[in-house]
Amino acid sequence: MWTINAVLTGKVARFTDDGETSAIAKSPADGPRVVGFLGIEGDAQADLSVHGGPEKAIHHYPRDHYRWWQERLPGRDVLARAGAFGENISTRALTERDVCIGDRFRLGTALVEVCQGRQPCWKQAHRLGDKGVVATMVKSGRSGWYYRVLEEGRVAAGDELVRTERLYPEWTVERVTGIVVAGRERDAGVLRALSGLPELAQGWRMRLAKLAG
Repeated sequence: MWTINAVLTGKVARFTDDGETSAIAKSPADGPRVVGFLGIEGDAQADLSVHGGPEKAIHHYPRDHYRWWQERLPGRDVLARAGAFGENISTRALTERDVCIGDRFRLGTALVEVCQGRQPCWKQAHRLGDKGVVATMVKSGRSGWYYRVLEEGRVAAGDELVRTERLYPEWTVERVTGIVVAGRERDAGVLRALSGLPELAQGWRMRLAKLAG
């Protein structure tokens, strides 16, 4: 059981000087929010071709990683508070090594399921002011993860996050993201086994099946 330190949402806004938009800048929600099948009430995504949808409904990023990032990127004010990585949920003492694909959690009163790791993108690098952020996230495994929503409900900061089910202890988010994003473990048997997990996001299963041949 973990305490939800922050529930964060964001609106689409101008993000770069050349007019790119994003909703990566998240702020703490004021009170309970509805958790729907497509995400948390009040949250938005600018580019729906790569963000949002039922298999990227909620992004969870460990607050545990912030000190590590602060040591590598000193002076970044955005790292002083939760939301630097565009996450919706912030907790402590729970990382990619502790969470597995298919894990189910009570998030407040909602029921959610871990379905994929976060594949970092240029917007996180731009927000943190360092082009090397994407490569560092991939190499270090500090990516965070996504939930799909199985049962709608409500959530607020201070609520509990309770794991209710674990199906695949061998498939941690750290390991799976390393395979899919970082190109580790290219054994065809491993790729086929992972591509067969129905709880894994469809896009990642298709990518793995193609790699397995």
